[in-house]
Amino acid sequence: MTPPRQLAIVNIGQLATLAGPARPRVGTELRDLGLVSNAALLLEDGRITAAGPWAQIKPLIPPHAHIIDAAGALVTPGFVDPHTHLVFAGNRAAEYEQRIAGATYQQIAASGGGIQSTVAQTRAASEDELLAQARRHRDWLLLGGTTTIEAKSGYGLDHPTELRILRVLQRLAAEGPCRIIPTLLAAHTIPAEFAANRAEYVRWVAEDLIPEVAQLGLARYCDAFCDDHAFTVPETRQVLTSARAHRLGLRIHAEQFRPGTGADLAAELGAATADHLETVTDTTLLALKAAAVQPVLLPASVFCLSRTQYPPARRIIDLGLPLVLATDFNPGSAPAPSMAFTLSLASLQMGLLPSESLTAATINAAYSLNLGHEIGSLEPGKSADLLLHDCRDYRELAYYAAAPFRPRVFIRGQEVTP
Repeated sequence: MTPPRQLAIVNIGQLATLAGPARPRVGTELRDLGLVSNAALLLEDGRITAAGPWAQIKPLIPPHAHIIDAAGALVTPGFVDPHTHLVFAGNRAAEYEQRIAGATYQQIAASGGGIQSTVAQTRAASEDELLAQARRHRDWLLLGGTTTIEAKSGYGLDHPTELRILRVLQRLAAEGPCRIIPTLLAAHTIPAEFAANRAEYVRWVAEDLIPEVAQLGLARYCDAFCDDHAFTVPETRQVLTSARAHRLGLRIHAEQFRPGTGADLAAELGAATADHLETVTDTTLLALKAAAVQPVLLPASVFCLSRTQYPPARRIIDLGLPLVLATDFNPGSAPAPSMAFTLSLASLQMGLLPSESLTAATINAAYSLNLGHEIGSLEPGKSADLLLHDCRDYRELAYYAAAPFRPRVFIRGQEVTP
């Protein structure tokens, strides 16, 4: 079904346009949602042609346009989730129980659980089985209003399964409706069969897998998990230097459990993002700022691991970095696919104002994927990816923690449902 060529959404009680400078927002700019009361939107061929007060939009509406009455509701851009692990088989509910009983993330990983557990299940699954489960995960995100999803590989850690995961992402992107941005994360952890030969695995990722993935066009970015139980800084540099040479964008898991684990490398290599940053220092934050690396914070991961050290979000804003929020949806440390829940955590646990959280989950997240020119705000010329919410005030998105909101979701001007 194609969207109506001309569509007007009228009687919008509160329209958060996120209109502003053509770059990520910093400092007090994160609080400016471009709010318009008693507003309307005009769409044509899946793009926004006008957004503003009803009195200004009314005379622009063509006589045969399809009309949607928002009934006074809130309208925002669709959520952009720039850090997920969407494709995997099975789950880790048993390890969830272990963590509640007192085991740490590192202890579970050392005993053969954690990522290795999901790797075993994912390697055993066919491409069609992975696609079916990934569709289910995508639909969870879509139900909550996520219209663009960055999704990583990393649960294969061998040639056939890493390519299988990336092909699943390719198929998901082709079938729509969500935009899917694929990232290679073969440097997620050392697979069990290479435990005694780390150097060979790192060499294989850097010299064999990355060139092949780049040549096949299966990924836009390459990521690496730089941490004590994953990859060292020199190993991560080897992987990401190869990725940069093959024209893949760079992302990095860094500073999750202790400082000095990768964020300075993100600045050195000019990565698009440095993600996690629970233990990041001011010195490193200033290096990220100087290198224009966007910090992607993942509060659901902290929450789901029952940890208490959240990233220093207020400090990140005060230092002038363009903060981003993401779910980190994955089967182990963040089985939490709701962006609205992420907004609540960002406010309640990191002190972000609801306006700052919404900016970080829309326009700033879009820029972290090099898509700020296309999505993330409701401005003329941009794709009509938007949400008609079951509430009337943007603050309610964070205020009602884990509320079962089901916004009406529009992608490229077409209303979609899972």
